[in-house]
Amino acid sequence: MAKRQGSLESLVNEFSFWRDRRVFLTGHTGFKGGWLALLLHRLGAQVTGYALATDTTPSLFAAAGVDQVLDSRLDDLRDDTALTTAMQDSHSEVVIHMAAQALVRRGYAAPTETYATNVMGTVNLLEAVRHCPTVRAVLVVTSDKCYDNQEWARGYREDDTLGGHDPYSSSKACVELAVQSWRKSFLATAGIAVATARAGNVIGGGDWAEDRLLPDVVRALVAGQPVAIRHPDAIRPWQHVLEPLAGYLTLARQLCTGDGQYAAAWNFGPDDDSAWPVAKVVDRVFHLWGQGSRTLTAQDDTRSHAPHEAHWLKLDASKTRRALGWQPRLPLETALAWSVDWYRAYYDDPADSTRIRAMTERQIEHYLALKVEGHE
Repeated sequence: MAKRQGSLESLVNEFSFWRDRRVFLTGHTGFKGGWLALLLHRLGAQVTGYALATDTTPSLFAAAGVDQVLDSRLDDLRDDTALTTAMQDSHSEVVIHMAAQALVRRGYAAPTETYATNVMGTVNLLEAVRHCPTVRAVLVVTSDKCYDNQEWARGYREDDTLGGHDPYSSSKACVELAVQSWRKSFLATAGIAVATARAGNVIGGGDWAEDRLLPDVVRALVAGQPVAIRHPDAIRPWQHVLEPLAGYLTLARQLCTGDGQYAAAWNFGPDDDSAWPVAKVVDRVFHLWGQGSRTLTAQDDTRSHAPHEAHWLKLDASKTRRALGWQPRLPLETALAWSVDWYRAYYDDPADSTRIRAMTERQIEHYLALKVEGHE
């Protein structure tokens, strides 16, 4: 019982840590960034967001009124002067960097933009940190695709070789190397702890990005069209967006303790039973929605010249579970159900942002309750 009481106290401290904490969050207009902005708001943080305007219509940012819970700065990571000024003005203690060109297939179409945003944008951020005396901790979110994917059945570990077949994946590996260099060359000696976080495929309400499975499925369902699937047998480590976000906050809090062991790379992936093939995910969404059909696209023909995409990709998050005490709380069945519930609520009345915000906050509350009830 003493152990459980101590763990609950630690969790309470984790939540209270964020009250009135100043956080500089890049990418707040995106899907994951929007959810994190709302989660930080629920925990009482004072957030400054820095990102380009949202590039999808609809968007979580607009649908849930994310701009109402933070100081929103709409600007470009590639503008180093604007970025440095915004960070200094925020007087932030914690920086969480999520802004990125985040799509594999867009990386093929716009490789120069992908490297400029992901790599040089991160370099600009790290340089801005060096000129912001209030910053104590930096968390850079990269991707599970930063690994040199050998199509292994086992999950990739933090010390496995970095790489990337496609421009997006390669750019994320480059980001990891840049963070390592700035940590060793500049930030550690300045007393600033910096870590990277690598997460698998996330799902949840409010994602409308192109070439992502759940948004593609929802768009097809709303339009009454078959869902076009490129790689039905591809296996991904699916998890609800709140799972890694909660882990990021746990890691960022530990970075602020000054313990150097946390200034490293960390995987945030679901349990093995949440690594489903694409076709199984699609069929489950059809069941929850109550309708739907799918068809195979030409890209699945091995004779085609479609861009390369990994078939099998899974993370080993055992270090994160052991050292951070983080573990996923939502089975994939539940994560899919929450996602479908969110989209159904949105399409019932897309103009009612107050109701959509309440739906989003309700799922956050449910998740935080799960963390308390299931904490070990």
